[in-house]
Amino acid sequence: MPQRRTRPLYRRRRFDLRATAMFFALLATALVAAGFAVRALAGAAQRRPVWVTILLCVAVAALLAHRRRRRLSAARIARRTGEALHRATNTALDALDAPPPAPAPVPAAGARADDAPPAYDFDALSPEEFEEATAALCVRDGCARVEVVGGAGDLGADVLALAPDGRRIVIQCKRYSDDNKVGSQDLQRFGGTCYTVHEADVALVVTTSEFTAPAEEYAAQCGIVCVPREDLLAWSEGRAPAPWETDTTGPRTPDREVCVPEA
Repeated sequence: MPQRRTRPLYRRRRFDLRATAMFFALLATALVAAGFAVRALAGAAQRRPVWVTILLCVAVAALLAHRRRRRLSAARIARRTGEALHRATNTALDALDAPPPAPAPVPAAGARADDAPPAYDFDALSPEEFEEATAALCVRDGCARVEVVGGAGDLGADVLALAPDGRRIVIQCKRYSDDNKVGSQDLQRFGGTCYTVHEADVALVVTTSEFTAPAEEYAAQCGIVCVPREDLLAWSEGRAPAPWETDTTGPRTPDREVCVPEA
């Protein structure tokens, strides 16, 4: 008589109280370590991105484990997770214990940098870039509230600033070629607005060219400081003081506020 094959009875795995208790103990330890790690990483992440490297390592390890399709026991997973969290916690604590980088020294107001002043090729600048370069020189020499206002409707003012001693500086920039000098008409238009409209204490006309003799005479009458090419280069290269420091006309007076254009 052929014997009938019978299926082996499925044996239920015995309940192991010790293994279950160990698993939950490891799981609780892992959760507590995770809480401390997250708390520590929250502060360290603002200064050092160390936790990003750790997370990438964990992700790569998980990807490799998935590709190998290895079945790990719950106890092994808990053990490896606890070890990874322990390393992450130590790394985060090391990052917190590390002294923060020293802040860069902030130069005092009005102080000049120790480095050599920037060298400008004024002939290669456009009129707008020339105004920006002039404003940069004002900032370098300690002026505050420096503003480039040149353009349509500027009423003769291209750069406005406050000198370190509080005087209001109004600058007109003339980006001219060598054969085109600043004439008296240019000075008269600026003289009619620099004091009455812009309330200048120091009025400057800066040019990459030269001034005509009538323009210099009119500027002397109205108290306008002329900065020709050579003086501009000396100022830019740090070989001469700022033009407002050489202004010997004194503070604005009612006589200086009224500069009537010549007929």
